[in-house]
Amino acid sequence: EETVSSLHKNEQHYDSKYASIHAGCLVRIVRNLDSFLADAILTDTSWHGLYQGGFAGKLAGKRVLELGCGDGLNALVMASLGADVVANDISKESGRIIREAADELGLKNIHTATGDFQTLPFDTQSFDLVVGKAFLHHLTHELEDLYLAKVAALLKADGEARFFEPAVNSQTLDNLRWLVPVSGRPSSLSRKAFAAWKLEDPHPDRDNSSKHYREVGNRYFAEARTSPIGSIERLCRLLPKGRFNRAYRRWAHRTEVYLPMMFRELAARSQLIVYRQPLAQR
Repeated sequence: EETVSSLHKNEQHYDSKYASIHAGCLVRIVRNLDSFLADAILTDTSWHGLYQGGFAGKLAGKRVLELGCGDGLNALVMASLGADVVANDISKESGRIIREAADELGLKNIHTATGDFQTLPFDTQSFDLVVGKAFLHHLTHELEDLYLAKVAALLKADGEARFFEPAVNSQTLDNLRWLVPVSGRPSSLSRKAFAAWKLEDPHPDRDNSSKHYREVGNRYFAEARTSPIGSIERLCRLLPKGRFNRAYRRWAHRTEVYLPMMFRELAARSQLIVYRQPLAQR
């Protein structure tokens, strides 16, 4: 019952969120892909995280399933980089945006699959890569188990699952994060407003620690590793938006790799999660 409720809440939330998105906005980005990626991978945390390790250069010729593809931008980018992409989201608006953008861009190597991933039919061992950009943390733990078991079955033996997710490795830092209001979310100090926001929030209460993602991954994969991101980049939220903010974020991403791993994981804002060697194939 909790799982069904969570899925329904996500569907309603994202149908509403994506309804106003025009495909033309994405088309303009993809038509300037080189300049977009050059900036985004250095600056924007989700792109910096997901595309670590030269990921963009590994996509050509690969069959990729993206879970929770959202507005479709990452799916369109991967297809433009030469991957054969199946883009899945629970929101029907997501499929609409992708189809409209793909038609305008002339992309034939991107396909949409709308609905709950668990119920959609895919052939086993049919994907080289399964990716998710801020996807797993939308799932209850029960649904996460079901999804990862299916991901392991769908991947080829030498395939890889790659997820970019929030990291909550310090409850103290997480409590401090809630104190700072951001667009669409009030401060936890505004108790009534925060409680009202929480009721509408599509994210379930769950464990988003690096330890959890490694442990759940090890149920279905022989290799499950996490890479912390954003230990000092997270301070950008205290700075005014603009060129200085983006320059700070680029500096933070460059500098973070020199910091002690213990600090990086404890203070991480986000993380890259990589699962390899699916146990279903061993």
